[in-house]
Amino acid sequence: MKIQETDVEQKQEIKVKANVVVALLLGCFFLFGVAKTQAVDSVSFVVAKARMDDSVVRSFSFADTVYPSVGLLKYRVDVFDTVTDGTPSSFTDLYNDAPGIFTFRGNGFREAPFVGYVEGRPDTVSVDWIFSTAYDGRVTDYGVWGGGSGWSGQPLYVCWPDSMAQRFRDESPALTRAFSTEEIIVGSLASRIYFIDFATGDSSRRSLPTDNTIKGTISLDPTLNGNLYVGQGIPCTQRFGALTFNLFKHKRTHFFGRDRSAWRGWGAYDSSPLRVGDFLFRPSENGTLYKFLIVGDSLRLHSTLRFKKANSRNAAGMEASLSFYHNRGFVSDNHGNVVCFNLATMQPIWCYYNHDDSDGSPVLSVEEGHPFLYTACEVDKQGSHGKCYFVKLDAEDGSLVWEQTFDCRRAVVGKQTFDGGQFATPLIGLGNCDGLIFSNIVTNDGPGLKGDFVAMSRKDGRILYRTKLHHYAWSSPVALLNDEGEMYVFTADTQGRVYLIDALSGKIIFTKRIGANFESSPIVVDNHIVLGSRGRKIYKMSIVSRSPR
Repeated sequence: MKIQETDVEQKQEIKVKANVVVALLLGCFFLFGVAKTQAVDSVSFVVAKARMDDSVVRSFSFADTVYPSVGLLKYRVDVFDTVTDGTPSSFTDLYNDAPGIFTFRGNGFREAPFVGYVEGRPDTVSVDWIFSTAYDGRVTDYGVWGGGSGWSGQPLYVCWPDSMAQRFRDESPALTRAFSTEEIIVGSLASRIYFIDFATGDSSRRSLPTDNTIKGTISLDPTLNGNLYVGQGIPCTQRFGALTFNLFKHKRTHFFGRDRSAWRGWGAYDSSPLRVGDFLFRPSENGTLYKFLIVGDSLRLHSTLRFKKANSRNAAGMEASLSFYHNRGFVSDNHGNVVCFNLATMQPIWCYYNHDDSDGSPVLSVEEGHPFLYTACEVDKQGSHGKCYFVKLDAEDGSLVWEQTFDCRRAVVGKQTFDGGQFATPLIGLGNCDGLIFSNIVTNDGPGLKGDFVAMSRKDGRILYRTKLHHYAWSSPVALLNDEGEMYVFTADTQGRVYLIDALSGKIIFTKRIGANFESSPIVVDNHIVLGSRGRKIYKMSIVSRSPR
């Protein structure tokens, strides 16, 4: 269970793509481009990446303007490295050319650019393998966290080029007999990082101890320098903070702990770090956005942005993952602030107040050459009843394009409280669903803990359908396409049930209870899904058709 944000004084320590070309569907289910294909020719798998063309980035430039909405914030920028220019060496999205899924939702747009491919009309989800994690039974001030993975807990997928794989064989002391060029890497509630052979489900390396529970999604450096960036989520022991591991040495190379200058005391890192140029950006739940210069396999603090609502006594944490477009970054926090800032100077550019706690990551979309941002909030600080505000913002100036609302409520079961609203990250439609956007919304409209899978028009926010799920979902949906451009969605709920949904109609094609509790978000590679559960399990599943079309 992700810790729900409460009053900071009481619980101080708690708590693109440009339009997808249909040719992608007809013949471009390629590896990673010609150069990458040669590098990983020993591996057979199919991944399609919906990329934003670099020419789109170059054709759009933001005005050098700070908008009046920044007045909603009280903020402070501190520069600690006055020698190094803070301008990233490049604003290219390095994750789009990485041989795998290296961060939460795959790239800097957080738009899940990996698209699964299925033949015909899929109708079945089957389990290929189950990997068991350890169990961390330590009693903390925040409960026992066990094993498996929690929110947002997305696995990473990497297909190492042959030269990298050979270097690991030569240098790493951690490889097992099952090591292969295709690996799953996942942070666990069991306070360890696991490495899994994608094909077999066997351990491909010895696990890495992290001392404290990992809830969020770890991040692999897209330059293939071997750095793995990890944020601790629950303090089972001290020290508590953010980590960097070198996979060649198989050891920790950097630790960033408590920041006594932070405007909030809770120093967890559920957000998935993001590299832009030669800098790593790390939002924290202590109300600070950190910018580190990457120096080999370590980090050096360059600058920070601390912010809060101008009329608020306390700062809010950032659990959402940062997205970026060109020289701007976008992040949301637990008080409802959606903030755009300059990646070079850390100066806020605009702020939009979206009513309530926002943990799902803002998603960027380039539409007719212009960038837009999609995000939504929870029903937390609104009280027992309220609205989830799903908004489309102009990424240039933060102005509201449209707003859609969903009535949601907070549910209380025994001593546990379950907030409503959006905890997942939205999914942009592809193929026959181009022009749509999808999300899981926690309604708790009972009886029981309920949620909807929702489809909306990206043009005006109109709701196309609301598909009732058996239980509410924090997990983010992923997309699959067939050779006719028909889109299907895989998603999962917190009761351990998986769903295969026809994205155009909202009809549930297949559902089955498989795991204990799927809080984590999945990845999709070809017709395969990898997803972690709270019940000590990591699953690989296949989506297939058992009957003729």
